[in-house]
Amino acid sequence: MALPSLKVEVPGQLAGELGRLLLLCLVVGLIAGLGAIAFYWLLAAARFLLLDLLAGYRPPGPGGELVLFGPTSTPLRRWALVLLPAAGGLLSGLIVYRFAPEAAGHGTDAAIEAYHHRDGDVRARVPLVKAVASAITIGSGGSGGREGPIAQIGAGVGSLLASRLKLPPATRRTLMAAGMSAGIGAIFHAPLAGALFAAEVLYKDADLEHEVLVPAFISSIVAYSLFASKFGWSPIFFTPDFVFDNPAQLLPYSVLALVVAAGAVLFIRLFYALHGAFARLKLPRPLRPALGGLLTGAVGFFVPQALSTSYDVLQRGLAGELGIGLLLAVAGAKMLTTSFSIGSGGSGGVFGPSVVIGGALGGAVGLVGREFLPGLGIDPGAFVLVGMAGFFAAAAHCPLSTVIMASEMTGNYHLLVPSLLVCTLAFLLARNHTLYRNQLPSRLDAPTKMGNMLTAVLGKIPVHQALGRIGPDGRVEGLVTIPEGLTLGALIARFSEADQTCFPVLNDGGRLMGVIDGRDVRRALGEEGVAELVVARDLMRRPEVVHAEETLLTAVRRLNLTGASELVVVDPADASRPIATLGRHAILKAYDSALIAPPTAAGWT
Repeated sequence: MALPSLKVEVPGQLAGELGRLLLLCLVVGLIAGLGAIAFYWLLAAARFLLLDLLAGYRPPGPGGELVLFGPTSTPLRRWALVLLPAAGGLLSGLIVYRFAPEAAGHGTDAAIEAYHHRDGDVRARVPLVKAVASAITIGSGGSGGREGPIAQIGAGVGSLLASRLKLPPATRRTLMAAGMSAGIGAIFHAPLAGALFAAEVLYKDADLEHEVLVPAFISSIVAYSLFASKFGWSPIFFTPDFVFDNPAQLLPYSVLALVVAAGAVLFIRLFYALHGAFARLKLPRPLRPALGGLLTGAVGFFVPQALSTSYDVLQRGLAGELGIGLLLAVAGAKMLTTSFSIGSGGSGGVFGPSVVIGGALGGAVGLVGREFLPGLGIDPGAFVLVGMAGFFAAAAHCPLSTVIMASEMTGNYHLLVPSLLVCTLAFLLARNHTLYRNQLPSRLDAPTKMGNMLTAVLGKIPVHQALGRIGPDGRVEGLVTIPEGLTLGALIARFSEADQTCFPVLNDGGRLMGVIDGRDVRRALGEEGVAELVVARDLMRRPEVVHAEETLLTAVRRLNLTGASELVVVDPADASRPIATLGRHAILKAYDSALIAPPTAAGWT
């Protein structure tokens, strides 16, 4: 197994580099903020022209968002609710599969894949295609959210800027994550959660991409400030002044964790089962979102609240205006419409539908709890808020950012304790299932981290820990050395009996004079009649050495720099005294051992 060439990357080596990165994050935040404004306007225009003007369906939006268009006087046409999602799916599919197939489905997963496996490279056309296709899908009644589109739009902004400036892959990944956080922080009025989400959503386990946090905070703050200056500074949802002041309520909140975890697993399985079914259909790819839209419309004919973003359900649920029947109907119908709309290849996000499903389940649990535990003072609206967070924490493996996201979206921070409980329990219960299949288990599994991890581990292991057992003479047992006067014939016999590929050549005083490896022997064998004339000193070359107290990282660099097959390990107290040879196999073996048991601090003795 060949050991890769290593390059040490030290972030922020110069203050100028850090300053330049932060300036680039500011630029990314500005552009992503403008992109969020444009997408918000485009989505509002699509909903006005399609759902309002053509179908007469105009549910009230969340209390903190501005109404940009309408309303019209068109009466409700339920038949149009069946056909519009199909037409929107067809148009969206034609656009996506003609110009940017990676814009299909929920865009966050595509952004995660680009971060881990394509060095953050997103094609320049993707943000525009994603914005238009998602606006059509959601605006025509398709069940989707704004998180996926804006994540891919923001990620594309960061990637494009880095590519245009010819920045290294590591910087492009950072700017891509910063763009993703900027878009989400802006459009959800959640700058803190947007930054945490971009760092947390990359992995299934409770892990964070800490390198992107500071850049993500800067870009998210800038984008949010720009977006809010245009559309207002209020949270998306207006809520009563929920409080948590009764520890006994943790019991029904624990029940809520079980419910949202089970709901999240059901939703994920349903989503990918239908996604697979659509993929197996022998239909042209643009027709699959059309069929998904038709099925979405069929569900929406009976439960229109399950169409588009469904944020009106959350707003009314938070205010305690909905009954248990409608809440459960919306939760089930929303799972179906989202799976049909996005699982078929339509363009949209899954965060919005997830918080709607979670909020509906939470409201239902709250209503049941209030009925059977009247003494606990349960407010079903509070369970809606906590259910929003818990469901997405389970479905997306983002417990930390989701707690903050729900708080920022509602402007209510008094339910942090039950939210943390529900999100943690739901995350643990559903940890084997995720909506984002391109998430990696942890940072240890990230291809982009392998070089850095290898560097960090090898930099802590002294060379002597990679050597074999030391004999009484202070050398590794079995080390074969060659006297400088040894003839070629005898040398060949030594080679055939030893496992080494590099042989130290010693003078009569036992001092290191050079090395001979297989290349040197093969070169001499090409000459006839020299077996007894050529001796070791005629074949040896300058030895490449490493001290026993130096690190394996130093040894790797020396191997890569010189092209040697093995290094001669010398005594730190006497550089002319060889004690072992060291090759790549021994280094890899020591590396593997260090991952299981950390290296000791003992020195060379």
